[in-house]
Amino acid sequence: MKEYTTELLRNIALVGHQGAGKTSLAESLLFNTGAITRMGKVEEGNTAADFDEDERSRTLSIYSSLLPIEFNDHKINIIDAPGFVDFQGEAKNAVRVADAAVVVVDAVAGPEVGTELAFDYAREFNLPVMAVINKMDRENANFSQALGAMRERFPDYRFVPVMLPIGAQADFSGVVNVLTQKAYMGAGKDASDLPGDMADDLEMARLELIEAAAESDDALMEKYFETETLADDEIKEGMRAAAKNPDQNVVPVFVTSATHSIGIVPLLEALIVYVAPPDARRVAVEAERGGEVEYLDGPLSDSGPVVAYVFHSHTDKYGTLTYFRLFNGMLKPNDTLINLDGDHEERLGGLMTMRGETQIPLEVLHAGDIGVVAKLRDTHTGHTLAAKGFKKFVTRPRFSMPIYAVALHPRTQSDSAKMGEVLTGLTNADPTLNWYQDGALKQTILEGMGGTHIDIAISRAERMGVGLDTSVPKVPYQETVTKSATAVYRHKKQTGGAGQFAEVHLRVEPLPSPTGDEEEVPEFEFGNEVFGGAISGAFIGSTEKGVRQVLDGGVIAGYPVKFVKATVFDGKMHPVDSKDIAFQIAGRGAFREAFEGAGPVLLEPIMRIEITVPEDAMGDIMGDMNTRRGRVLGMETEAGRSVVTAEVPLAEIQRYSNDLRSMTGGRGVYTMEFLRYERVPAHIQAEIIAKAEKAKEEED
Repeated sequence: MKEYTTELLRNIALVGHQGAGKTSLAESLLFNTGAITRMGKVEEGNTAADFDEDERSRTLSIYSSLLPIEFNDHKINIIDAPGFVDFQGEAKNAVRVADAAVVVVDAVAGPEVGTELAFDYAREFNLPVMAVINKMDRENANFSQALGAMRERFPDYRFVPVMLPIGAQADFSGVVNVLTQKAYMGAGKDASDLPGDMADDLEMARLELIEAAAESDDALMEKYFETETLADDEIKEGMRAAAKNPDQNVVPVFVTSATHSIGIVPLLEALIVYVAPPDARRVAVEAERGGEVEYLDGPLSDSGPVVAYVFHSHTDKYGTLTYFRLFNGMLKPNDTLINLDGDHEERLGGLMTMRGETQIPLEVLHAGDIGVVAKLRDTHTGHTLAAKGFKKFVTRPRFSMPIYAVALHPRTQSDSAKMGEVLTGLTNADPTLNWYQDGALKQTILEGMGGTHIDIAISRAERMGVGLDTSVPKVPYQETVTKSATAVYRHKKQTGGAGQFAEVHLRVEPLPSPTGDEEEVPEFEFGNEVFGGAISGAFIGSTEKGVRQVLDGGVIAGYPVKFVKATVFDGKMHPVDSKDIAFQIAGRGAFREAFEGAGPVLLEPIMRIEITVPEDAMGDIMGDMNTRRGRVLGMETEAGRSVVTAEVPLAEIQRYSNDLRSMTGGRGVYTMEFLRYERVPAHIQAEIIAKAEKAKEEED
């Protein structure tokens, strides 16, 4: 591959809903620039982008794939991002390192949930957007309908057709350039005359193009008011400026059939014209992680300090490849950088780019380019690499909280020994994946963005030598009391020699539980009201130790005890037989008895959930929420989409992603976050306690 300086680079992220044809479009762009000699098909598992074993078996993009192409003496770094909502972390990081988001829309389905997410990502990073209405050759494809739906769904953006389709469905045969009024038939690169029946449509589209171009510049606007038209060169420059400026919210719209290569060459030309080179981008940085966002001074250049951001990691049996965007400075093989997140040096070794799984060596990487390096020591997705002395982190994307979790069970002792290392490797590569040991539930938990996301992680772990079975995690209930109660517990044991004796009088009462608004409150308190030396200070400590031994394992159902105060107010001891262990046993017994008399209840986690679905699915969602003991807080409907906000117990939505996908045909998404704990209804509490008692009997 040739060497490309900053002004000859273009970085784009192909984003959009699953099934819109992003990977097929990337394949067609590769083929039409000579990067590949034969076009693969997603359904046959032989595209350049989807090279991972899981992607090919599922015919689904799972990871962001880097696909550089060379066209008209420019290098275009295409990042084909997955559209399936479970893998939104990959898509968001792809947009983070791009200079424009190319949103691909199905000409039949129009904008969908993944389309909205793509626009959200572009908005978060202040990126300009281009839209490609793809699959115009499909049955029921309708350009005007898809364009109208986008305008309705995203009213803050101005969608301006730069290309118009010639025909539709089986008759889709080419595209018309609205500016030049020339046609490109089939996969041809040469322009031809306009079909006669398109004059009216073209006139309307050209007027819209002129108006959008005029609004990009005061001088052009003034001329347009005076003459009611603009020259072709002025239209071209105005649209270029508008498309490159994210604040203008102008979205040039193109039309293609990726599988038939129709409209691909005009799109390639547009990627150079309408996407700004990297040095036009301001780079968001922060002095510390989570700190105030600022921007690098001046335009990006080779002469500035090296600043790079790791947006993707891919691990296979040969090791780990680290993908990064070079935001500033210039790199050569064997350069050494500082990992700011890990505070250690990394020697880069050989530089390369990737075309799918094909490695292409590079001798130099200029500011703004995207590179790949192998075998870094301890650098992961989301890390910043920089020259020595540079101290600012590249700002990371904000990711939603996980919404799906499984409990992991290693199949063998060997799997158990290797599990932690493998899970850490998986979560280092994917910021939306998380694992931890839950001490209270005695389970290893893996969290992600959906069932498919977790399944892929388990599959990768297996390929890395760790077999894991999964189950639905236990709900992290808590036990507490609702009133005050006392108990007297005597422990007496005589074995022929020295005996054991302790008597404890103990009161249990509720502490205020948090509502989510105030500062942190204590979960347990221990008090001492013993006077006159009935129990010595040392044995008071032994009693407290015994009480605390009960807290983690609970009293009524085996869940942690929270928001309870235990107070020793009297007792007895023996001058010879009283011992530490005796008062521990008495403390445990007194606490259990008092707890059971103090109106014990279970608390359950309540989640705040925000569900986005097509308007026609809202009735089903509302009815379903009621069956899950949910409380609907609000409903909003705009541009064909409905957003339902509700509070619902975690126990009722542990597998909600599967259910929502089924109810909406994959068109619904949701986010959730922990809100507070609330009392479990009595009939459900009885079921939980009965199940816990049965499990304990079986274990015994």
